[in-house]
Amino acid sequence: MLFIGIGIIGLVISGIKRVFLHPLSHIPGSKISALTLWYEFYFDIVKKGSFIWKIQEMHKEYGPIVRINPKKLYVANKKLDKYEWRGKCTGTLGSIFVTPGHDHHRLRRAPLNAFLSARSVTQLEGQIMSKVQKLSDRFSGLVETNDVFRFDAAFMALTMDIIATYAFGKDSDYLDEADFEVIWRETLTGAATARENVESILAQEGEKKTARTIFHTLRDSNLPQEEKMVDRLCDEMSILPHVLDKLRDELDEAIPDTDKIPSWTSLQQLPYLNATVKEALRVSYGVSSRLPWIAHHDITYKQYVIPAGTPISCTTLFVLTDSSIFPEPETFRPERWIEAGKSLDKYLVAFNKGSRQCLGINLAYSELYLKIATLVRRFDWEMYETIRDDIVCKHNFMATVADLNSKGVRARITTKRD
Repeated sequence: MLFIGIGIIGLVISGIKRVFLHPLSHIPGSKISALTLWYEFYFDIVKKGSFIWKIQEMHKEYGPIVRINPKKLYVANKKLDKYEWRGKCTGTLGSIFVTPGHDHHRLRRAPLNAFLSARSVTQLEGQIMSKVQKLSDRFSGLVETNDVFRFDAAFMALTMDIIATYAFGKDSDYLDEADFEVIWRETLTGAATARENVESILAQEGEKKTARTIFHTLRDSNLPQEEKMVDRLCDEMSILPHVLDKLRDELDEAIPDTDKIPSWTSLQQLPYLNATVKEALRVSYGVSSRLPWIAHHDITYKQYVIPAGTPISCTTLFVLTDSSIFPEPETFRPERWIEAGKSLDKYLVAFNKGSRQCLGINLAYSELYLKIATLVRRFDWEMYETIRDDIVCKHNFMATVADLNSKGVRARITTKRD
């Protein structure tokens, strides 16, 4: 009983320190979230990725800065670091995406900066367009059968085939699968396949290949040998109505021949397509989970001083749906980007910002422009038993997840008539 009593007293003292004597105790927020990590665990694990909505409630109650857990301060000596504890939650701590140290991140990212630059992506645009054409051919087949299919699965299959070719020089052939449904099964078991591909590329060291890929580039870079280990590179792989009428009017004029889709560079000059891509990224959020980083200097915001070494995060979903920035945020309205000029671009955080911005941003933009221009110019579709709950974020599992009972974004497709 004595030891139990001492244990209870110890927990009470620890709780008082966390809530009232911690260097962050002046930051507003729920007392229970400052007391224990079990609060976050309950909402993210038991309640299936819903802590994000508790954070939103805290912001409504307490303001723009809130304390969401009791974690201690961390001290390092290099610029902006990512929060290692959060990175471990992804299970891919060896990837560029969650590399904690600023300098270590720069080391890992450097070999791929040129390979994934806008210029390099443009030079390899033919690979991307060949996959878009493959999806277009599949859609043409669906026109003939009038089958219902999953738009979300089809687009995920396209993305995965592009990434596989870019990463390994080997097509994953998800676009060949019936109904594209294989991607949902393979996503869960694809790590073993990815490992085989990485091991195969590493085993070819010294061979000269005409086809270059992400992992060939990493293999032949001047990275230290420990950065080229299979486990580390496998971690890297784990992480890659009137509106429609206006868009079609612009594309019809810009693309008179549907067999000749302009280049990504040319498509970026189309104002309404450009605005549509930005609005699509805004409402699809990107990574909805918090991506904490650590500054090594005090940060002052209004009356609050956030001590150096504090893990700080901003939930991108809240930025992209902030009504003070984007009026009527639930409305898909590309015009907002045209009316505002470039003043809204700093709030487009779907790919993050700064030195930790998504490495594949140019590849993603190239796919988006080519895919949208090709499919909107060539096809019509009618949604099938698809509602808002099949699209909007209901759960945060690092990426955004719609209603868990959703059957996906389904449609029937027809050939567009000019």
